[in-house]
Formats: sequence, structure tokens, C-alpha cells
Amino acid sequence: MTATHRPASPGATLQVGSAGPQGLITDHIDLWTSAIKTRSTTGRGSSNKRELYGIKKLRELILELAVRGKLVPQDPSDEPASVLLEQIGAKKAALIKQGKIKKQKPLPPVSREEKPFDLPEGWEWIKLGEIVEMHNGRAFKSTEWGDEGLPIVRIQNLNNELAEFNYFAGELAEKNRIDNGSFLISWSGTPGTSFGAFIWNRGPAALNQHINNCIFHSDEIYLEFMQLAVSGCMNHFISMAQGAVGLKHVTKGTLNNAVIAFPPLIEQHRIVAKVDELMALCDQLEQQTETSLDAHQQLVDTLLATLTDARDAEELNDNWTRLAAHFDTLITTDYAVEQLKQTILQLAVMGKLVPQDTNNEPASKLLERIAAEKAQLVKQGKIKKQKPLPPIGEEEKPFKLMIGWEWARLGEISRLMSGKGFKKSEYSESGAKLFQIANVSIGYTKWDVRNYMPLSYLDEYPELELSPGDVLIALNRPLLNKRMKVCILTDDDMPSILYQRVGKFDFYKKTLNTKYFFYFMQSALFIEHLNENLQGSDQPFINQSQLVNFIFPCPPLIEQNRIVSMVDELMALCDKLKACLSDAQAVQLQLTNALADQAIM
Repeated sequence: MTATHRPASPGATLQVGSAGPQGLITDHIDLWTSAIKTRSTTGRGSSNKRELYGIKKLRELILELAVRGKLVPQDPSDEPASVLLEQIGAKKAALIKQGKIKKQKPLPPVSREEKPFDLPEGWEWIKLGEIVEMHNGRAFKSTEWGDEGLPIVRIQNLNNELAEFNYFAGELAEKNRIDNGSFLISWSGTPGTSFGAFIWNRGPAALNQHINNCIFHSDEIYLEFMQLAVSGCMNHFISMAQGAVGLKHVTKGTLNNAVIAFPPLIEQHRIVAKVDELMALCDQLEQQTETSLDAHQQLVDTLLATLTDARDAEELNDNWTRLAAHFDTLITTDYAVEQLKQTILQLAVMGKLVPQDTNNEPASKLLERIAAEKAQLVKQGKIKKQKPLPPIGEEEKPFKLMIGWEWARLGEISRLMSGKGFKKSEYSESGAKLFQIANVSIGYTKWDVRNYMPLSYLDEYPELELSPGDVLIALNRPLLNKRMKVCILTDDDMPSILYQRVGKFDFYKKTLNTKYFFYFMQSALFIEHLNENLQGSDQPFINQSQLVNFIFPCPPLIEQNRIVSMVDELMALCDKLKACLSDAQAVQLQLTNALADQAIM
């Protein structure tokens, strides 16, 4: 296996494994392992999470083949399932006659429409309720919970063996008691996580509601196969579930009428053994793929770090030459592209992305002009005199600056202000757009949430009126997927007025290229500092007083412009590369689905 996970050709002809189910895995390892999905998470430390979609699809396919009778060959000498069902029916009738169980209302026979595929020889269609009696668990009250007695089994205890138990020490009906070998079906909760069939093996326990205790009145039932059979119906159950989108439940009637393909008993054992064998192969494949992907990420991180860690231009050039020689096998994942983007930003704010020009006016002159303008505005009474910011100590400087650059605190180069918390009763149908946190995205504004204030408020609160080119930052929940929610306003955002918890950077005499400032705020230099100062857990935020003390690597103004041009060009190339990878990933997912569909035809 390789770390690059290159996609198969879109025109490739898919053939089901040459050696049966095992060949289905081994003949297409690259396809199963390269079909990967990524999804974004939000909140503090948000990031992209990967899903090994191909291996997940392979597991689903193994289960589908198992319940269709396509996973192991049939043996004509096996006693047919009809004989086993007759024996089960006879035992059930005897128990009813003895008064040990109640006679149930007969279920309707399996109709032709309910049979999704042709059965192999010796198999039979049955309804789950014909061979099992289901009892829902008890609705325990929180006041009944204790620290001793029987552990109460809830759905989270089925899905996660490390989940903590509550305990019950009172009287309990026999149908709500479970022990090793109890067959359980969870039937309520969130689709994808809460529904499933389980064989309990952790000793005596009390069963909570939303889980059925399934009683089979026959020793001939092979529970491990029934778990596979019920699991094979789970997507169908979920499609028929009732309730809201986030919380659904499957009725007992739906479960009783679930149609199951029932094989001979001996074949059930062969199927379970083969499923166990193939799932173990999937486990190995998954571990190898995760290890390979982790190694690839580590390699990307290590090689890109050689660029930012370079001591001089010559070493940087050598390291780049070395990386470029393996670019087509290194930058092959979304993660690698994002790390490359971050490296570009880091090189930009360190002064390593474009060559310096000693003829440029040094940044010290720029800072002097800013200080002079601040003093003039204070003298004119247009701004208040600020409390002096502390000098920047050597221990604060993360790297040595290039010639002509200077360290400055954000409060030295700009004024940071936030808006006002207007009441909803003040909103109007039209007028000035109220710029809120929901309108700040990464590099652009978004107006999915749009509220307005009367235009007269622009005259009433002139300090809150926004202008094209203003740089705004979300002071609450400032990070999204490890990137800063910062945007630069355009003419399309006008007229607009600033709302509370959105910060506005007001640069003196426009002495800064705002695009360079935006790129600085997306760099690891800024974001790592921000993470160290974030407060709150569920709703992380940053204080203005902290933000103005952040240090800023200030280049000469002409160099800022050159840096922005170079970053724009490189980011556009990264976006094109990411789009190509996304297209390739979509092809991988399509090929994976096609192979799975072909295998069950």
C-alpha cells in the first residue's frame, strides 16, 4: 500500500473478485482504500475529519451478500430451512398449548412485493415476528437510579462499552431482565447511531426502554446469524421510522413484519464464519489505511516544515527543490493542500515568500507615520489617548524578522472597535444592513442572515458606519475549521452598520495593505496566538483588550503589495489543485458504489 491513494482511472472496467468474496476485497484493495470522504467539524479546534468510505461500503457489501445467500456456496445436502422453521413452529405451538406463552395474532404472509430478490435453494422467506417475541425495556425514572443493583442498559451502553451505567435495585419484571446471550434490538434515537441488533454478553442487567428484548422459543435459532439478518434490514427499518428528523423510532409492528431471508442452519454457521473472516480483513485494511494516511500526513508536515524552518534563502531554495521533485506524490489529499496553503501564509508573514528590496522604505518609517497621525488625532480630539501598550519583549518574538521589517502590536497600527447591541424592536424592513457575527465568513461576507436598521442610524451612530475595505473579525466563535472568520467589506455590502461582538480594524491613513493583514490573520502565527487567548468552551470568544496586544510582523508597504500578489497567485493554484482532487475523489466514490452494486446483481 502507498500513502498517496491515487484514484483509479474513470474509464476502468470493474470486475467482481476473481476468488469469490475474498477476491472482492483483494482484487480491488486500491479502490476500497482510496475512496475517502472528508467532512468539516465546527467549534474550538475544528478541523476536517476523514471517513474511509470505501472500507465502510465494503463492510456493508459483505453484510448484503451474506443475507442474500451470495457469500458462501450452497450445499444441496444441507437440511432445508423449511424443516427448521417447521420445528420452530412446533415448539412454539407446544409452548402455547402449555400456557407458557400467549398465542399471537397471525402475521400476513410474505407477499411477492416484499421479496426483494430471488432466494437460493433451501432458503425461505419469513417475518421476524414469526420466530421471535419482543418486549420493550422498562421506562426507568431518574429517581430510581442508584449506585448498586443491576446495571441499566441504555442505547449508549450498546454502542459504547465504555459508557457508564446507572443502576437499579428494585423489583423488575422477568421480561426486562437480560443476561449473556440476550438478543436485543434498539429501535429509537438518531438514524445511523441508535438503531441496531446486539447480543448481550456482559452479565445480568436491567433493560431500559427503546430496546426490545427478543425471545426466541427455540434452541435451534443461531443468534449470530439473526444479528446479521436484522442488521441487514436496518436501513429499511430507518426508512420506515417515525418521528422528527433527529429523533426517530421504529414501531413494534414494523419489526414484527420485517421480511428476512432464512437459510439452512448449517449454512447460517458458514455465513457467520465467512463474515467474521472478511470483517477481520476489513479491520486489517482499515488499520493499514489509517496508518498509511497518518504517515502521509506526517511526511507532508515534515517536508513543509523544512520551508518555514529554513535559516536562509539558500536553504529555503534547496528544501523547496527537494519538495517540488515529489510534489505529485506528496500533495495528493485535501489535508496536504490545506497544509500547503498554511505554509504559504507562514512564509508570507515571515518574509520568505518574495525577495526583499533594500531600496524599499523600511517599515520603521511606516510605523513613525502611524504614530504621528495618532498623536494628531488625539490633539484634535477625534480619538481618545490610549493607554501605552507594553514594549515587545524578545521572548515574544517567534522568529527573526527580515531586514526592513518591524514588530508592532495590533493596537499600534490600528484602532479596534466593536459595534452596538441594537434591540430587535429597532430593526426595519430595509435600510442599512446590520453587520452581525453571522455575516462574517472566511475572507468574504455572507448574508444568509440579513437584518436592517433605519438609514437614519448612520447619522445617529457615525462611528458604526462601515465602508468598503474595512476589515472585520468575529469576536465570538472566531474560528471555523482552524481558519479565522475575518472578512474585507466591498461595495456590495453597503450601506452597513456594525453590531456588537464584531470587531472592526481601523488602520491609520490606510497605511497597511488590508489583504496582507487578512493573510496574516489566517496564518498559524496569528491563530496559534489566538487559541492561547480564547476564553469560554461552548462559545469561545476573544477580548478586544487581548487582541490589541497581539504582535504583527510589519513589512515595508511596497513589499506587502508584492506578498499579496504572490499569495493570491499561489492560493489560486492550490484551489485548482483541490478542485482536481475533489473531482478525483468523486470518481473514487462512484467507482466504489458501482463495484458494490455490481457485486450484488
